[in-house]
Amino acid sequence: MRDYYEILGVSRDCDAAALKASFRKLAMEHHPDRNGGCEDASGRFKEINEAYSVLADAQKRAAYDRFGHAGVNGAGGGPGQFHDVNDIFNEVFGDVFGDMFGRGGRERGRSGPARGQDLRYDLEITLEQAYASAEVEITVPAALTCETCEGSGAKPGTSPTTCATCNGQGRVRASQGFFSIERACPRCGGSGRMVMDPCVDCRGAGQVRRERTLQVRIPAGVDDGARIRLAGEGDSGARGGPRGDLYIFLSVTPHELFERDGLDLLCTVPVPMAAAVLGGEIDAPCLMGGEACDGACKISVKVPEGAQTGKTVRLKGRGMPSLRSRDRGDLVVELFVETPTRLNARQKELMREFAELGSDQQHPKSASFIGKAKRFWDAVTTV
Repeated sequence: MRDYYEILGVSRDCDAAALKASFRKLAMEHHPDRNGGCEDASGRFKEINEAYSVLADAQKRAAYDRFGHAGVNGAGGGPGQFHDVNDIFNEVFGDVFGDMFGRGGRERGRSGPARGQDLRYDLEITLEQAYASAEVEITVPAALTCETCEGSGAKPGTSPTTCATCNGQGRVRASQGFFSIERACPRCGGSGRMVMDPCVDCRGAGQVRRERTLQVRIPAGVDDGARIRLAGEGDSGARGGPRGDLYIFLSVTPHELFERDGLDLLCTVPVPMAAAVLGGEIDAPCLMGGEACDGACKISVKVPEGAQTGKTVRLKGRGMPSLRSRDRGDLVVELFVETPTRLNARQKELMREFAELGSDQQHPKSASFIGKAKRFWDAVTTV
């Protein structure tokens, strides 16, 4: 037997594109319809077809490269193994000639059950719902099987008839010169049947669009951008096919007190100047483990003596729960020292007295800054 690579006129290291291009050229040149039924051309065409059916298959090509013709056991031209000429043409020429018939050459009919479309629903939740879990009710428009005709599309008391064009196959074969291409039946759209007397409710579609109310559980610990899949809650399938799925995409609304950073919750709390100077305790909002207060929670935070703005206090285990484990983040409280305003005369007098009694040791950052600034000014004046 001749070498398959030699038959197709390609090298052993050629890629799939080169292999297909060579086959196209040779198949069109030696097709029996273009050579008046010549037996030599027919034999040559079968030889080309056999070579391509082996080399176009990665596994068969690997076996052929290693063991030759014995390695493929007649996969190209043995009994029951030889590829139909039209199947090869549909595979190789479908992308070239498909547009002549409005569809690709490998397209099949849609006469069997078809799975319903998946649906997407965007849901906005609060940080509290993401923290503690919640049951949310949503209303989703979806395609449902028509109850009047039970999905057949035909008026009750009637039934769809078999399409006479494709004889119920849902596909037809169109010939163009020396090749033929299979496509969906243009009359029935590939369903293989015709609804002559359509249902008045679904107008022959077999489906109607209705709004459905669903209960969705939001798991604790979800973050912005999380996705929840509800299997079988999408559109109904056609011709008895399964329903699609519903995908719920979550977005967490910004909170007026907390900012989320992974599992941690960040919160900025104002601190009176006296508490920052002397130390003490302040109340900070939290989402768990604190004292109930007007439907919210609060927790006591110790303010160290001499606290500055930007100082953070970390409260372990007071943050968000993990979605996939029992871990919890922290609550990070950032202190903001608030300067008093609208002082009365007595308060101003006390502040002046306090300023006169102050020293550099009580304002270490100011003393350090003044020292750096003095060195900078001295360097500038000496240049």
